[in-house]
Amino acid sequence: MNQITIGGHLGADPEVRFTSSGQKVTTLRVAAKTRRGSNKEDTIWWRVTIWGEQFDKMIPYFKKGSSIIVLGELSKPEIFTDREGHPQVSMNITAYQIQFSPFGRTEREKESSASATPGMAETATVGAQSLEKGQGEGAFPAFNEDEIPF
Repeated sequence: MNQITIGGHLGADPEVRFTSSGQKVTTLRVAAKTRRGSNKEDTIWWRVTIWGEQFDKMIPYFKKGSSIIVLGELSKPEIFTDREGHPQVSMNITAYQIQFSPFGRTEREKESSASATPGMAETATVGAQSLEKGQGEGAFPAFNEDEIPF
């Protein structure tokens, strides 16, 4: 398996569709900047595919311009011809982990994220268990170390 991590901004709101068999497929377009040399910056556009409902709690918060980090499996690049007749490369990832990025967020995003989802995780992982932000705090009663029998 090949694995890739990208960080960037959404170029559009998520696109949700369903296969003929009824399986949900969500597509994200992510723009990631790369640096070549000292001052040359390029943008690579990634198509991120999300199968099923694994990130349904996060997707409503994804809007054009949102900063995200995606961990996933890299698919074979596809070459196509754009409207002007120029050859282009489509880079595709199947996501298995998505995080909201703390970098590049606007003040409005920070405020709406904090007020709309207090105590909720800013990361989601498929196939792994992790503590969500705010989870575990106050889950156990306070204790005195002298009460521990060992």
